[in-house]
Amino acid sequence: MSLISVLARAEAMATGRATPLATARHRHLSDRPLVFVPLTTAGEVGAPLGALVGTDRDEPRLLAVPQPRDRDLRFAFLAELAQVVLPYLESYADDTETEPATRNREKSEVCADAPQIVVANTSAVEYVRLLGRSTRFRRTAEDDPDEPHPVPARVPLLGRWLTHYGERARTPGSALLLSATELLTRHWATGQSNLEDQHLGALLAWVEPPEGMTGIEAARRAESHRGPDGLLVFPPAGPATDPVFDNTVLAPAAARYDAGITGAGEEIARLLAGQMRPTWDAVWRSMDLLRELPEGAHVADRWKRDRWSYTSHRDRVRAGEPPQPRRDDAVSAAQKLAGRETAQVRLEAQEALDDPLVMAGRRLAGEAFAGRVDRVEMAMSEGKVPKPRPLVTVLTQDRPHLDEDAKLYRALPDGRTQQARFVEWAGSGAVLLRVVNGMGRGKVPDPGTVPEEGDEVCWTLFEHAPRGGAGLPEPEDTPWTHGGPPGAAAATVTADTPTAPVAVTESPDLATTEDYL
Repeated sequence: MSLISVLARAEAMATGRATPLATARHRHLSDRPLVFVPLTTAGEVGAPLGALVGTDRDEPRLLAVPQPRDRDLRFAFLAELAQVVLPYLESYADDTETEPATRNREKSEVCADAPQIVVANTSAVEYVRLLGRSTRFRRTAEDDPDEPHPVPARVPLLGRWLTHYGERARTPGSALLLSATELLTRHWATGQSNLEDQHLGALLAWVEPPEGMTGIEAARRAESHRGPDGLLVFPPAGPATDPVFDNTVLAPAAARYDAGITGAGEEIARLLAGQMRPTWDAVWRSMDLLRELPEGAHVADRWKRDRWSYTSHRDRVRAGEPPQPRRDDAVSAAQKLAGRETAQVRLEAQEALDDPLVMAGRRLAGEAFAGRVDRVEMAMSEGKVPKPRPLVTVLTQDRPHLDEDAKLYRALPDGRTQQARFVEWAGSGAVLLRVVNGMGRGKVPDPGTVPEEGDEVCWTLFEHAPRGGAGLPEPEDTPWTHGGPPGAAAATVTADTPTAPVAVTESPDLATTEDYL
């Protein structure tokens, strides 16, 4: 946790209201998101109990499983969920635009927009990933007529899409699958712990407490206040349920359903809707609050990466490729890890460049400094072709951690990044640096590329557009010590089973004399 986050939390406790951590919105919000509020059975996370899902905040689609232990009812729930989610996901697939060719990429087609799923908290994000993992390998009656428990035809496809969205959510800055609590905690600091922030009702109580109440009082009420019936006024829907609701209300209703009493199924659906509706409304209210913030300048760039991700998965599905493997091979896992590390560094840099309040945190950490230009002295480099290397003195009250010949970076008005080198401390609060690029190709710097006396500037010690590391070998070129040949053997995917999973056959190590006493 950064120093500015600690200070913001302390201020929230002192004022009784959440403290802003950002002046801009750092995630993309779709004009037509799909909100998904699931509930699971107590003690069995993989057993769905119900869900509210849809794009209309006033008319959500209610899905209910009156008896989660019934396999057929659970599959019917997944089939109904697929009927809602898949048309939404596929509605963006055919609206495309052409990206011009670049030095590293040929002219290509990308979807003009992408579908976005919003859930209540990070536990719901994990549940989306779990649903994908548990359904993408399911066999249908068309795939295998002898399958004892076939699933409806569209369920495996739903699993593939949910898996993709769940995996994409692990990429920092991605907005295909968003958590309302993660969005709010990125932009506001409360006076409670990170674990308590996962209760959406308590989190919203800090962001906008009711009249006459402090954040801590409103959060305590949201977490524990019960009505005359003994049930929570704001159920968690986390997607775990309230134990009191399970024991005193849901269990008797399920017993009536098992006994075949007429109307018991409709009663359970009504009870589940009452548990999920407060969370459903809170998710939409969270998005209302976030839409009031202006979108950060780099948000569109990150959303474009999400659009590419959506387009790539669309192409894999249309090409009939098999589902995602249960486990990544060594190269794929390393590529994902490297990509996420690069995305994290890029996200931190972009958020700081988009938001003065975020940049203030980097300045407090000694990773950037801002100040006024006191003096500019033109100088030239040594060599056969001298180039401009002006010396700039910046007066600052910050205390950046500058090493000898440290690299510094500044964002130019045209979006480019200019680099400089630290020369020395030229006095109390005066930093002397040498600008080394971003001034054009001539002997005279282009107008506006060199700071002038009196300008307010901000230099960072971190790169603005970090690049990934060295490339990785292809799977067939990966050494056996890292999971490559000759030990890897993949199952053959035939034309008759185009959706069959790719399974890796692992042989146990041979027994040796050291294995026996």
